[in-house]
Amino acid sequence: MGDVSKAVLITGCSSGIGRATARRLAASGWTVYATARRLESIAELEAAGCRTLALDVTDEDSMVAAVRQVEETHGAVGVLINNAGYSQSGAIETVPLEAVRRQFETNVFGLARLTQLVLPKMRDQRWGKIVMLGSMGGRLVFPGGGWYHATKHALEAVSDALRFEVRGFGVDVILLEPGLITTEFGNAAVASMSDVGADAGAAPAAGAGAAGAAPSGDPYAAFNATVGSATQGAYEGPLRLLGAGPDRVAKVIEKSLRKRRAPTRVTITPSAKLSIPSRRLMPDRVWDAMMRAQFPTPK
Repeated sequence: MGDVSKAVLITGCSSGIGRATARRLAASGWTVYATARRLESIAELEAAGCRTLALDVTDEDSMVAAVRQVEETHGAVGVLINNAGYSQSGAIETVPLEAVRRQFETNVFGLARLTQLVLPKMRDQRWGKIVMLGSMGGRLVFPGGGWYHATKHALEAVSDALRFEVRGFGVDVILLEPGLITTEFGNAAVASMSDVGADAGAAPAAGAGAAGAAPSGDPYAAFNATVGSATQGAYEGPLRLLGAGPDRVAKVIEKSLRKRRAPTRVTITPSAKLSIPSRRLMPDRVWDAMMRAQFPTPK
């Protein structure tokens, strides 16, 4: 095992979980390649002991170049942490398919392609760890988050299949299911409401804060506005007590990487630990009734 590369490649390190994980792993002695679309956004991570690379998970050439650079130096990417992602909010009908495609390109297709790129060398060295940043949103759905939840449901399926397929090559797949994480993620989710229109060709519809005013006659205006404010409230209000900061996830990742027997999935934060089992036990109609108590029914 002396020649095995344990070099870590992390996506989405410009903020939040990615940045916290890069810092923590570098401080613990791992060789860390922190990446983001813009190098200037992660420049300070060099001082924390990380090596930095430009990597855009929606660009094939960018992904190939980043993986090649790590492999030329270390022989393989030993640990891939698929963290890059964002949330597109809005009623299903109102989100333009262009925005939906962007969501899937980042949250699903980008991480899938990056995983394909690192696996050959992981298999060759018979050792590797692939960490998927999923969400409790892969196990339950809140109104107004359907497209985002769809990407996280997809990640559950990909992780389950991949875990079986690569185990015999010495590669572990670890799926993380965080609940509320108090980062800039919530602000980005609210801002995504500005992409929402009454239909694919419509002007932007209502959201909270940055979303702006709703076009007249938009049947989803009140609903989308409530989704925006509820999202903002979850990150800024009392619900924060059921969440955690990005360091909590970084700590779980480090612990998972060091375990002799890697966990298959890890639920993180009280909000996830409460919500996932509750949803599993609730009939759909009971869940829907609970959602109606929190969100206006579009009509």
